[in-house]
Amino acid sequence: MRDDITLLDENDTIDDIKNEVLYHVAKAAFEDNLDGILARLPYEILPGSKPSFRCCVYKEREIIRERIMLAQNINPATGEPCHNTVQIIPAACENCPIARFSVTDNCQKCMGKKCMQACKFGAISMTRDKAYIDPEKCKECGQCYNACPYNAIVDTMRPCRRACPVDAIQAGEDGRVTIDDEKCIRCGACINSCPFGAVSDSSRMLEVIDSIKGDKPVYALVAPAAEGQFGIDITMESIRNGAKKIGFKDMVDVAIGADFVSDSESKEWAEAYNEGKKMTTSCCPAFVHMIRRHFPELADHVSTTVSPMAATARLVKAMHKDAICVFVGPCIAKKSEAGQDQDIPGENADFVLTFEEFKAMLRAKNVKLESCVMEEQRGSVYAKRYANAGGVTNAVKQALKEQGVETNVNVRQCNGGEECRKALFLMKAGKLPEDFIEGMICEGGCVGGPGNIQPEKMFKRERDKQLKNADERTIQETLDLYSDYEFSMHRSTKK
Repeated sequence: MRDDITLLDENDTIDDIKNEVLYHVAKAAFEDNLDGILARLPYEILPGSKPSFRCCVYKEREIIRERIMLAQNINPATGEPCHNTVQIIPAACENCPIARFSVTDNCQKCMGKKCMQACKFGAISMTRDKAYIDPEKCKECGQCYNACPYNAIVDTMRPCRRACPVDAIQAGEDGRVTIDDEKCIRCGACINSCPFGAVSDSSRMLEVIDSIKGDKPVYALVAPAAEGQFGIDITMESIRNGAKKIGFKDMVDVAIGADFVSDSESKEWAEAYNEGKKMTTSCCPAFVHMIRRHFPELADHVSTTVSPMAATARLVKAMHKDAICVFVGPCIAKKSEAGQDQDIPGENADFVLTFEEFKAMLRAKNVKLESCVMEEQRGSVYAKRYANAGGVTNAVKQALKEQGVETNVNVRQCNGGEECRKALFLMKAGKLPEDFIEGMICEGGCVGGPGNIQPEKMFKRERDKQLKNADERTIQETLDLYSDYEFSMHRSTKK
């Protein structure tokens, strides 16, 4: 067996499997050895005939094969390049129940029949032993579930459907789910919620590696959420050194772009406040997707200021004309922002890597991030806290303060998809009491993104320590450092 092969077994998690596939694909790409990987790798990491985590080893190998396809940005179901970065792995999806509500043996077949009375669709009848819910008639309203005095009705809604804030996932008769691309906001909430790993994100890692091996300089734009993410005393300087070792020209802290965003958005907020116009933030691409796809009448209320990723990419391209910009962060939706949804090609990052993909590339090149003291801080602490829910609001208010603008702006800080939907419904109805909405689809903010390598609670202490060590520079000080470079801070609709 090759030294670089780690055999998968019953103790491996979904993340272990995903990371192993990403690593091998990245390694093969760096070594120009991708030919035959679809046939070769499943047998290398799952040898023999005994299954490890599913019904049979043949199903397991097919799941690995389809994950390899996603790692190459290929849709496993069609063989075509992925349009939506959130994809179903067909071989891994089928074991969840079709019907959402069902009656357990706790049913007492009581005389009150509150479940039957609560159902407006005639879906419930009494059998010899207990109540029965007809899945053909059930509309999944949940009234029977709430009415049963014995809690005998269980809600077995699929975890992926429950996690989706916009009802973009539906199950077919064959037991497999499908994603409605027109509804999907690319947040990736379904990815971490599926217990079988049947939902995952496609990767453009191969294109990044090809770019690194090419002639143009490639810059890694690393999100502020990285601080604390990669381990104790692994600072942004550590990440910068690691990025350069695997072939990036340099690393740029996206906190720089966040300071530019705070300055630009604060001016929009002040103008909108004086005009009495409600406005939303534009930093979270999944939140912007939610507005454009589900609340299109509110599209004009979205700030025209670009995201910190886009701002940093525009700055780097203003400094280095031929630069290729690769954003590295925890966000799945950023792949969409930098991909198909660019208003004008080249006005945003060229590619996006999650922390998982970046870690796989480091491992593929045998590079370990080492403890390193920050030599030079890049970006204010307000920008660094963009990754946390409420961080954008605090940064924009700080920018207003630095500009000497006095406003009593009232901001609704939405933490998670459900809070964002409620706020947008209020804005749509003209009943939003606040002046602005800060929308973060991932709970906790970017630090809760699906592309993290560990959950926030695992690295919060280290992150807080690193942020505490940041100096007290102002937002304006960051802008002054780059005053020689000109670029637009607005989407193509407003130059």
